[in-house]
Amino acid sequence: MKCCIIPYIIRLINVFTPQKSLEEFQDLYLVMELMDASLCQVIHMDLDHERMSYLLYQILCGIRHLHSAGIIHRDLKPSNIVVKSDCTLKILDFGLARTACTNFMMTPYVVTRYYRAPEVILGMKYKENVDIWSVGCIMGEMVKGSVIFQGTDHIDQWNKVIEVLGTPSLEFMNRLMETVRNYVMNKPQYPGVSFAELFPDWAFPSDSEHDKLKTGQARDLLSKMLVIDPECRISVEAALNHPYIHVWYDPGEADAPPPQISDKQLEEREHTIEQWKELIYEEVIDWEERNKNGLMKEDCSGTCIIFIICNIGHQIALKTQSKTSLS
Repeated sequence: MKCCIIPYIIRLINVFTPQKSLEEFQDLYLVMELMDASLCQVIHMDLDHERMSYLLYQILCGIRHLHSAGIIHRDLKPSNIVVKSDCTLKILDFGLARTACTNFMMTPYVVTRYYRAPEVILGMKYKENVDIWSVGCIMGEMVKGSVIFQGTDHIDQWNKVIEVLGTPSLEFMNRLMETVRNYVMNKPQYPGVSFAELFPDWAFPSDSEHDKLKTGQARDLLSKMLVIDPECRISVEAALNHPYIHVWYDPGEADAPPPQISDKQLEEREHTIEQWKELIYEEVIDWEERNKNGLMKEDCSGTCIIFIICNIGHQIALKTQSKTSLS
């Protein structure tokens, strides 16, 4: 988070611990900027196309910056996105974020189930557009006001997806592990429903002047994000250039230089709990030194919120296993 000083990522203002030595180190305090609400609350508001497309633009800008730095968020969902009353938006909760590695596999349990991409459910290798599926699920929820794929477990989650979107192609099936492929191919074949049926006109915001145009564009974007085969799913760059989103496009925002990650391989290396604890403590001391030497130039005069991580060793052990307005 300290590397991601960009508009659409929650700002980390300070980090500190009340303990005075590594041996005593147990509690970690993260000070972040305070926002007004989570997207969970905003989803149930009567949003027009302007506000909905602007919120989506900001989410896409945020993940584009992460992807350009080689970071995949992996847990995008409404509760991990916060907004202000002026419709500005921030992405938070990087507990599951990882640098993108060509051969990296992701357990099906790292992403909240309802927003989990098919390739994650099926244990496939994944890439950056795993986040795009999550954005598509969020957009669908914004339109319908409810979760669109609400499975009771990871198997039922897959069933919910194919019942709506249809059974994927044989070419996709052939990329699955044999045991998974056998299970998937033995399921009933579903034709799927059209996006016009899944997201009918009445589900979209009414917009007296541009309703048909905007609704058609929104539905088209959904149809490109909610694609089972990641090889056919829209990229974040293409999504930012989609007609439903591009109206907000600002090169200074969307094409800003990526954050610089000093050691992208750090999390891929094996560390003991004590080694992770020492690395985290060193980061805390680094923050304190930079504050002491006046190197932290961020404006901290506004309201902030403090997150407390207690018993840091136990937490590591668990882990190792404005353009518009809302009003």
